[in-house]
Amino acid sequence: MDLGLDGETALVTASSSGLGKASAASLLSEGANVVICGRRAGALREAEEELSEHPGEVAGVEADITDPDDIAALVSATRETFGGIDHVVTSAGGPPSGSFIDTPEEEWYDAYDLLVMSLVRVLKHAHDDLVESDAGTVTAITSTSVAEPIESLVLSNAVRRGVTGTIKTIAREWAPDVRANVVLPGLHETSRLEELAEQAVERGDAATYEEALSDRASGIPLERVGQPRELGDVVAFLASERASYVTGASVPVEGGTLHT
Repeated sequence: MDLGLDGETALVTASSSGLGKASAASLLSEGANVVICGRRAGALREAEEELSEHPGEVAGVEADITDPDDIAALVSATRETFGGIDHVVTSAGGPPSGSFIDTPEEEWYDAYDLLVMSLVRVLKHAHDDLVESDAGTVTAITSTSVAEPIESLVLSNAVRRGVTGTIKTIAREWAPDVRANVVLPGLHETSRLEELAEQAVERGDAATYEEALSDRASGIPLERVGQPRELGDVVAFLASERASYVTGASVPVEGGTLHT
């Protein structure tokens, strides 16, 4: 299916690995030009080289999304490289795990900066480009934790809801010029999940990597974990004209695990 993204420009944050990188790959495969970013120069260059195999043009910009100056420079670099911004996809690493009572106050502030303020700052800087575009969209990658709390992840459960509230607000405030949606990923075979599966094998909790993944998929109605590209393809769809009547939505990509 041609999503009509050829020649459009997308900025994807925290995209040198994981679901951000997978989203960049899906957009690039549809012919979009994509700016990716990450804090580690080596990982960023590796991702840029890997993603260059797709039809669209990719450019990597080193940036820490918790740094306001880096965010401003990242948006400016995207504009200067490709002449504007049609789509923004926000991703961020997960905050530390922990229970409510065991989570220090400073970690709440750090999580808010990482998950919410990174989104706020990107959108403020990219606003004019998105409004001027004929195809302006915002897609925020969050977690199923915004719909159903996950045990021992109080920061993700609580703070990510600020992302959802922000997106639903701008979906109304910026309409009809810009559409804004949220995707809620469940378990996907990212490098983090691969690491956890390998550790399970080393501990003897599973005989093979495949068995460890299968154990992780217990309770998922589709009986498997997702592939990152399956999430990325939903992100690309939401950015496209095929989703032109979808805004303010929270789209789960989790194999059917949510009960709400």
